[in-house]
Amino acid sequence: MVSGPMRSMAWKAGLLLLCWGLTSGEVDVTTPEPETTTTTAAPIRTLDFGYVPAGVYETVAHYEPGPIGILFQMVHAFLHLVQPNPFPEDLVIRVAKDRFGAIQSEYQKVILYELGFVVCVLLGVIFLVFMPLVGFFFCLCRCCDNCGGEMHQRQRKNADCQRGLLATLLFSTCIVITAGILCSYAANQHLSSQLKQMRRLVNSNLRDVHTFANETPTQIDYLIAQYPIAKKQVLYDLDNIGPLLGGGIHEELGKEVTPALEGALQMAAAMHETKEGLENVSMTLEILQEGAGKLAFSLGLMRSGLNSSLDDPVCTVPGSPAAAVCSHVLSSLSQLHLGANYSQLPGVAPQLDKVNEALQVDLSDIVEKGFTSFNDTPSMVTDQTRNVVEGVRDMLDGIGANITGFSKLFPVHNSLTNFTIYISHAHSKIEDIYPEIDRYDFYRWTACITLCCMVVMVLAFNLLGMLCGILGYDRHATPTTRGCISNTGGNLLMAGVGFSFLFSCFLMAVVAVIFVVGGNIEKLACEPFHTRQLFKVLDTPHLIMPTWKNFIPGYLYDDPDMDLTFESFYSNCKDNRGMYSALRLDKIFNVSAFLNTSVFTEDVSRMIGGVKVDLRGIILLEAEGKDNLILFTETGIGDIDYDQYLEELNKRVTVVDLLAYSKELDDQSEQLPKGALQTSLKGHASTLRQIHTQQVLPMEQSLTTLAQSIRKLKESTKELPDKISSVLSTIDAAQYLISHNATHVVSQQTERYKQTIIGYFSQYINWVKASLALEVAPCKPFSNIVDTMEIVACSFLIDSMNTFWFGLGGATLFLLPSVVLAVRLAKFYRRMDTEDVYDDFETMPMKTLEIGYNGYHNERLRGIENPFTRSLPTYDTMTRFPRASAPPHRHDW
Repeated sequence: MVSGPMRSMAWKAGLLLLCWGLTSGEVDVTTPEPETTTTTAAPIRTLDFGYVPAGVYETVAHYEPGPIGILFQMVHAFLHLVQPNPFPEDLVIRVAKDRFGAIQSEYQKVILYELGFVVCVLLGVIFLVFMPLVGFFFCLCRCCDNCGGEMHQRQRKNADCQRGLLATLLFSTCIVITAGILCSYAANQHLSSQLKQMRRLVNSNLRDVHTFANETPTQIDYLIAQYPIAKKQVLYDLDNIGPLLGGGIHEELGKEVTPALEGALQMAAAMHETKEGLENVSMTLEILQEGAGKLAFSLGLMRSGLNSSLDDPVCTVPGSPAAAVCSHVLSSLSQLHLGANYSQLPGVAPQLDKVNEALQVDLSDIVEKGFTSFNDTPSMVTDQTRNVVEGVRDMLDGIGANITGFSKLFPVHNSLTNFTIYISHAHSKIEDIYPEIDRYDFYRWTACITLCCMVVMVLAFNLLGMLCGILGYDRHATPTTRGCISNTGGNLLMAGVGFSFLFSCFLMAVVAVIFVVGGNIEKLACEPFHTRQLFKVLDTPHLIMPTWKNFIPGYLYDDPDMDLTFESFYSNCKDNRGMYSALRLDKIFNVSAFLNTSVFTEDVSRMIGGVKVDLRGIILLEAEGKDNLILFTETGIGDIDYDQYLEELNKRVTVVDLLAYSKELDDQSEQLPKGALQTSLKGHASTLRQIHTQQVLPMEQSLTTLAQSIRKLKESTKELPDKISSVLSTIDAAQYLISHNATHVVSQQTERYKQTIIGYFSQYINWVKASLALEVAPCKPFSNIVDTMEIVACSFLIDSMNTFWFGLGGATLFLLPSVVLAVRLAKFYRRMDTEDVYDDFETMPMKTLEIGYNGYHNERLRGIENPFTRSLPTYDTMTRFPRASAPPHRHDW
């Protein structure tokens, strides 16, 4: 046999060994949060490490009592009436600290708290004291023919009513007693049946502990096995350092470089548009000048033709309408001229030649080369960071080997195997106790059944007595002539009275003891456990050990000042958190420090932070392109007199609208008499319309085209020098940024890339921390053990015990009214020795001649001589009236 201290030391060592095994990959107690930095990695991905394999715990530490729960609630309500005071936390703490010595000084508070129990116990003591005394004096009185001991029953008119009322009340009392006994019997059976279920709960808890011990190494191995996921992502980002780091640098520099190159590209497009505009102006101007010559010639012919037609003799007749028409037409011939002089407009050939000269250099191609050079930034970064990438690759292999090898530093499997063996040994010990538990439970069950049978015996006598009395009742029989069955019923009732006096004091003593014990355990242990007040008491500083603030950390880690309490441990296990966070195992092994050291984030940060990228090889715009832009500003397109063009182009092609003029000729010809002049004028009007259609309309379209080109040129060349100057300065600034000031951008993007790489390690570390805190070695089995102990102690044992005394106590209390009722009712069932008789002549009650001094009246008929009448003459019986033959009082009628 192992002594108590040695067993305690072995248990402590086993627990610490279990903690050691659990912490081969442990984590901070608090749930970790993702690390945040001022610069976040741009394309950082959220890694999926999967789910930690979890063992299935089969214990359901929840108890539903079923229908008997109603009785439990009734008992709880009764205890609340008896003890409505709140849990005396301060008093319990003071008593516990003083090792119950405070009870002497705080007895008033204890009595005040226990006042309800004290009152109930006093009532029970009164019952215990007075019930035997009452029974003793009752027997003495019965022996003296008092208290119903006189075998004479006075006849009253309401005798039937009294008998029925007494029987009803006694039957109702028996029902209440029966209910109490059934309540006690149900509680007794419930406790026995639930104790058989206790083995299932205990076995389930132990299997969960085995699952806990068996799954923990697998879970730890799973955590270690997920490192390659982070490593794979880091390798992927290292292989793509060009697109990631170089792309970031390109994107950041592109905020200034891209607009500058796009501006140069736009200027190249503007140069081509200017050339096209000048070509359109030159071509359209030539078309207009040529068309103007043709139109002038046509209009001259038209004027000559009209002059010839107006030489007709009809026009010479003075005062005739024809003369007026001819005069009007002749005066309008001056309008048949050109409205604008296009020949005086200066040509744009010199400017066009200079633009063509400037366009001999392809500025667009030069700008595209600048774009290509700038877009090669990722490739440059890839080439310039090869050494750094290879160094980080080698470091990743070292990190993986370090993390994988860490689990081999501690005998995790061996320690948990030893813990499993210890649990199996404890399980076998518990299995050996089960027969003893069953044996003692059988003794308890037998004792409780015996107590119930005592009351059942009294109940049986009462019920059988009433049954016999009711069945043997004869309404025509007098008290002295009652039948055997009725008399048996009365005797059974009196037997029940006797057993009530014999058993009631013993039953009440048992009820009082169980009531005090069970009621106080319910109020001082079970209820505070449900409200967590019991944990507050246990977690009181310096309670269990006066020199320790907290017991658990002082016992496990020799650090009683650590913030680890019974309540926090139970709550964390209740929430199925990991054992690491529940027991604050970081006190023994701090996995955060190990992981931060093992992952070498500082070394990775140093290596990536040392990346140097030289972008001076990027040329945005070659000198030839810049010269081309400067040459374009010297083409003279800004010196063209666009206002002169627009002024001339705004004029009409002809002075008069030829369509209107031709219509007017038609109208004038209608006023002439028919003849050659009219026909000639109509022909000239038709010719004018043809000239308008064939010559004027094309010239008007050319005018529109030319005007648009002039306006566009004027608009585009208005700020051309400033635009080119702005483009050149922007490109120079972007080039200077790349060549001299890109270090800041490179450092910023390198920091972001570094945070991305380290972020994958941080995700793995934080996932390990969170998994250890929440998923690895979840300690639900330990809270289930506590809950199982509470279920067995409170729900199985205490609730059943309290329900037992509740029912038995109620039945015992109701034995008192059953005694009174049974004594009264037995008078109506038992055969009396004497009875009241009446004289028919004098109409007053009197005894028969055979009556004696002691009430005998018909003994002679049975051959029994009355000893009191042997010395008296027979005639003296008419003048002597014994007690039993006294005439009834008037109120009895």
